[in-house]
Amino acid sequence: MRQMRLGKREIKDPEDLRKILEACDVVRIGAVDEEGMFIVPVNFGYEFEVCEGKEPQLRLYFHGAQKGRKAEAFAKKTEVAIEMDCAHQLITGDYTCSYSYAYQSIMGTGHVRVLSEKAEKIHGLSRVMEHLAPEAEIAFSEEMLARTGVFCIEVTSFTGKMREAKK
Repeated sequence: MRQMRLGKREIKDPEDLRKILEACDVVRIGAVDEEGMFIVPVNFGYEFEVCEGKEPQLRLYFHGAQKGRKAEAFAKKTEVAIEMDCAHQLITGDYTCSYSYAYQSIMGTGHVRVLSEKAEKIHGLSRVMEHLAPEAEIAFSEEMLARTGVFCIEVTSFTGKMREAKK
């Protein structure tokens, strides 16, 4: 990925990146099909692995219909962009152009794939439930697994960014 213009806002610490993943409820996925570019917001689950001396590895999981624009686009072209943000707060100023906004975000690119094996689907859906409703009992019926599309984005590169509120 291109070097960040305002490098002082880049988040590199894996634990800070993990905190952003945990705080965000929605990831926006950018894709392209024959109609053009589009963005779809989805709830997600994730796996975030940190290995000594390597870049952190990120996988995002989400579910949706097995048919429709999103599923058709992912089947034809697997490359996608991702964006998620949280910790929003207005930063006020003395004049109009001095106003700004505090946030934390993760942006990146990766490849999406459909999870078709039962065990993969259960794994992906379990990551979603653990992220969004960790207190919920996790159980999936055969019928639900058969009709639900489950997807995984192997994130190939990503960056974290933060703008802090004034103290």
